[in-house]
Amino acid sequence: MHSLAKLGLELAPLPAPLPLWSATLADSALWVEAARSVARSGGALVALWSSGPVAHAAYSLPEGLVWLALPLDSTTLACPDLASHFPAAARMQRAMSDLFGISFPDCTDTRPWLIHAKDTEYSFVRVEGDGVHEIAVGPVHAGIIEPGHFRFSVVGEKVLRLEERLGYTHKGIEQRFTQLPPMEAHRLAGRISGDSTVAYAWAYCMALESATGCAVPPRAQWLRALLLERERVANHLGDLGALGNDAAFAFGLAQFSRLREDWLRTSMHLFGHRLMMDAIVPGGVATDLTDAGLRELIHQCADMAEAVTRLRAIYDGHPGLQDRFIGTGRVLPPLATQLGLTGLAGRASGIAADLRCNQPWVPYDRLDVRMATQRNGDVAARVAVRFDEVFESLRLIRAILDNLPAGELKTSLHWPAHRRFGAGRVEGWRGEIFVALELEERTQGPRLHRCHCHDPSWQNWPVLEHAIIGNIVPDFPLINKSFNLSYSGHDL
Repeated sequence: MHSLAKLGLELAPLPAPLPLWSATLADSALWVEAARSVARSGGALVALWSSGPVAHAAYSLPEGLVWLALPLDSTTLACPDLASHFPAAARMQRAMSDLFGISFPDCTDTRPWLIHAKDTEYSFVRVEGDGVHEIAVGPVHAGIIEPGHFRFSVVGEKVLRLEERLGYTHKGIEQRFTQLPPMEAHRLAGRISGDSTVAYAWAYCMALESATGCAVPPRAQWLRALLLERERVANHLGDLGALGNDAAFAFGLAQFSRLREDWLRTSMHLFGHRLMMDAIVPGGVATDLTDAGLRELIHQCADMAEAVTRLRAIYDGHPGLQDRFIGTGRVLPPLATQLGLTGLAGRASGIAADLRCNQPWVPYDRLDVRMATQRNGDVAARVAVRFDEVFESLRLIRAILDNLPAGELKTSLHWPAHRRFGAGRVEGWRGEIFVALELEERTQGPRLHRCHCHDPSWQNWPVLEHAIIGNIVPDFPLINKSFNLSYSGHDL
């Protein structure tokens, strides 16, 4: 915590699989100075949220995660703006305003995030000039895509600017957390964003286990990692097929869809659900892996590696695909760093950040994960990262199966007598999933006073607005899919 030590903060360690410290700040000046210090040291804003009249920020530093809390004046609920240090904070602050009435007097973007009144004008930067026109898309999309509004300012087919507007289907998930017993709320966490059900459930359970001081059995930890890597492979297979389809290469969609379907059916057979929902539970896992299941997974990984190797050669050697991929939707490393691009998309733009490598926990501390990175920051780079991560996840799955320890699948949690804090961090396929919770004792037993779940899409949606600039309108579906961000992860 070298970057924060000079501020005189009393950082208290919290029990967690990953390094974690917390502090309550005395005044708003420290809130701003801490953000400035983290930004100068190359740290990242992980999440920004509120709990009644308290603002919270989580920062990622090389030493670990720092969770800072700032009590606000109960009459004004005024909080200093952090967007000047971390641009991604702007949308998080807008959500805090809508949900908890927090005000940011010095913030330039005070537009509502969740309030979509039809009779009010939504202000945004309009592009004017000869030949400029606007194309509005959404919020209702075809098929089962969740709602989101995209307004393109274009000349001919070239995009000059994109304005996104999300938050159309607020589900009240964070309020619902406080109504559930803590031992059951992992099911809700696993349904925040269905494509990341394993990552969210693990992050929630990790937060609950850290708050209660629970030690998860080794076999359960290794099985959790197995589930997480299977989730990563499934999503990358789906995206690689969809990216081929968006570039008019239907063969790629057909082949990767076939592989993904086989992968999901195996998950259903061995873990009881195609997406492996509810497989991770507080204290461990719900399902064990038999010797026959272990052998089945080993054979499937070998077959999958062979099939994806052949398809990668086809993708890399297809002139039409490469013409659409290379140079499209480029986000170069300087811009990616400035805007806080994270996860898979960040690694494709030269940001070498992956919790499994930078701050590994059990069992990743024994697996020597090889991080996949690119520097071109275009669709081709994001495709290459996906291919590399598929192969690495297949290698990790085989290593997990070869070294899977024996033992119990689950242990009991012992509840604290007073309010406790816990946090969980998991490198999901899209990027870091973060969960912060506060436990409190009530007459009917321990309950969640607050549970905040953060999706990396908060950081990455604004970057998509920059990635499309200078590209043509028909390339937007391709660029959008190359990021594949979550609507549901925003709209809690």
